Amino acid sequence: MKKLSLGILIGVAIFVFAGITRGIVFVPAIVVPSGVTVSVPDVAVDKAQALVPLEPGSLERTIFIHYANGKVVVKGKAPACYKLLGVQWKSLPISYVINPNVESIVPGAISVSNETWDIATSRELFNDTPFFDSSADWDSDYPDGRNEYSLGNYPQKGVIAVTVIWSGVPLGGRGRQIVDYDVMFDTDYAWGDASINPAVMDLQNIATHESGHGLGLADIYDSVCSAVTMYGYSSYGETQKRILEQPDITGLQKLYGY
Repeated sequence: MKKLSLGILIGVAIFVFAGITRGIVFVPAIVVPSGVTVSVPDVAVDKAQALVPLEPGSLERTIFIHYANGKVVVKGKAPACYKLLGVQWKSLPISYVINPNVESIVPGAISVSNETWDIATSRELFNDTPFFDSSADWDSDYPDGRNEYSLGNYPQKGVIAVTVIWSGVPLGGRGRQIVDYDVMFDTDYAWGDASINPAVMDLQNIATHESGHGLGLADIYDSVCSAVTMYGYSSYGETQKRILEQPDITGLQKLYGY
């Protein structure tokens, strides 16, 4: 698919409630906040029900887009520098699958990224041992019950990585929960270990950010929060997102405790 230029207007949010489409918002791609809830393909509903029985009409898909560079300044009161998506995992720890093509770039980078979140709370968030499977990919059309990390070519310029979150309300239960997430690192970028070669996009750095989405944290775009892991922009050579800042930890602990 041909890449879209940043100057093209793209539709970024289709909100669906009780089967009724509520509207589409078009804004310039260069300043589009990610984390928008978009329409759910019909095939996704049956797939999700096979994973976790959900209340009818409760399945939602949220896509987080991690942009290269950029700057958004939000004026107003001092920000908290963290934002919750409004969903979380009810069943822990989370198992995840890594495509060997990703693992071969920097062995262990994804596991280390996930462990970074684990040590910030007393709960075991991620399984200590990941699975490896060459079929692991980014499932944007329906959840398949596997939380996957893979490489791919997202059809828009300036996108470093994307994460899709599938969530719903369990049948007969209360509260929305995450049922699946996938992360795709864009092949438009050279990936590696930026502590060795600052000319690459640091895999561990970006993976830590994307796994934060997988846990239920949203992007932050206020420029005063640019040091936090969940800040929505990154660039070649950046490694500061490998470790969590206090706002990242605060957000995580609001979801999963201390």
